[in-house]
Amino acid sequence: MNAKVAVRNCREYDLHSVYNLISDIYKTCEGPEIKNKKILVKPNILIDSNPDKCISTHPVVVEAMVRFLQSNGAVVFVGDSPANQISGFRAEKSGILKVCEKTGASWVDFLKNPSEIKLPGGRIRIASVINEIDLIISLPKLKNHELVFFTGAIKNTFGLIPGFSKAKQHAFHHDRSSFSSFLVDLNEVVTPHFFLMDGIIGMDGQGPANGTPVKTGVLIGSTNPLALDIIASSIAGYDPLKIPTSLISLSRGKWLRSEHDIIYNGPEIESIIKKDFKRNPVTDDANIALKFVMNRLKSLRRLQRRPVFIHNKCTGCRECVKICPRNAIVMHHSKKNWVVQTDKNCIRCFCCSEVCQSHAVEIRRKLFGA
Repeated sequence: MNAKVAVRNCREYDLHSVYNLISDIYKTCEGPEIKNKKILVKPNILIDSNPDKCISTHPVVVEAMVRFLQSNGAVVFVGDSPANQISGFRAEKSGILKVCEKTGASWVDFLKNPSEIKLPGGRIRIASVINEIDLIISLPKLKNHELVFFTGAIKNTFGLIPGFSKAKQHAFHHDRSSFSSFLVDLNEVVTPHFFLMDGIIGMDGQGPANGTPVKTGVLIGSTNPLALDIIASSIAGYDPLKIPTSLISLSRGKWLRSEHDIIYNGPEIESIIKKDFKRNPVTDDANIALKFVMNRLKSLRRLQRRPVFIHNKCTGCRECVKICPRNAIVMHHSKKNWVVQTDKNCIRCFCCSEVCQSHAVEIRRKLFGA
C-alpha cells in the first residue's frame, strides 16, 4: 500500500509558475483522469478575508488549478463553506470569486439544498454538489490549528459540511480525539480524489485564523490525504504521528499501513523543514483519569489552554456568539462590546477564535479572573 507525495519549492504566487508546478505534481502523483469530467475544486476558505492574511487558499493557487483542469478538458466548479456562512455567500474578499469570473468556473453555494450522508455516528448534512460531480480536488492551506494542532488535507474536507452545521459537530464531539475521529470518518465516506496544499505562505502561531503568515515555500500534492498530511506536518516541524487525525487514520490502515509506505518525490525533507515555525504545544489526551479531573475541577481547568477575550479589541460583531456550539458566550447586557463566557460550558473547540477577525480572542492559559 504505497502513496506518492510530491513536493516542489515555490516562493511566490506567480500564476505561470504555480500552473507549471501543479501540472508537474499532478503527473508525478498520477492524478485521476480529468478529460470530460465535472470537478469540484474545494479550497480552504475558513473566513472570507484578504489573501495577505493567509487564512484561505491563495486565489493564484485556485486559479492555477482551475486553469490546469480546464486545459485538460474538465468542467470546473468551485466552492467552500466558512464556519459562519449565510445563504448566498460568495468568496469575494479572498479573491476566489474573481477567479471564477475570470475562468468561467461555476461558484457553488454549499447551503443551497444540502443533502445528507451516513457516517458511523449518524447522518450529517453535506453540500449536495458532491452528487453532481465526478471528482473533488481539495486545496488545503498549510496552517496551524488550535484543536487538532495542524490542519491539512483531512481537515479541509470538513468544509463540505455547510455553515453552522460544522459547529454542531463540535458539540457532538467534545474533545480532540473524538473530533479527529469524526474528521477521519468523514474523509473515509467522502474522499477527495486529489489534494494540492498551498504551502507557499503558511500560517504558524495561533492558527487557523489568527496566526502569523510565514514563508514556507512549498506546494505539496498527493492522491492520499494521510500521506500528504504526514509530509506537510513534518515540513512544519511536527512529529506527524502526534497529529491526531494522522495517528487515527494510520491506525485504521485504509490509506497507509505505515508512514514508510510513502513514496516521496521532492527536495530532501531536512532542507525544507521550517525549524522556526511556531508550532502549537502538542499534548497527549491518553490520560483519561487526569482529563476527567481537569474537566471538573475549576482550578485545574484553568491550566488548560482556553479562549481569552480581549475586550478592547472586540468590535461587537457577535460572530463568536453565533458560532459557539454550547452557547457558552454572550454579550454583556450593559457593557458595549463586552463578551462574557461561561467557562464550565466551554468545550475548548476554539471556534470563537477561528471566526474572530479583530484578534479579540486569544488561546492561552488564564489563571486569574472571570
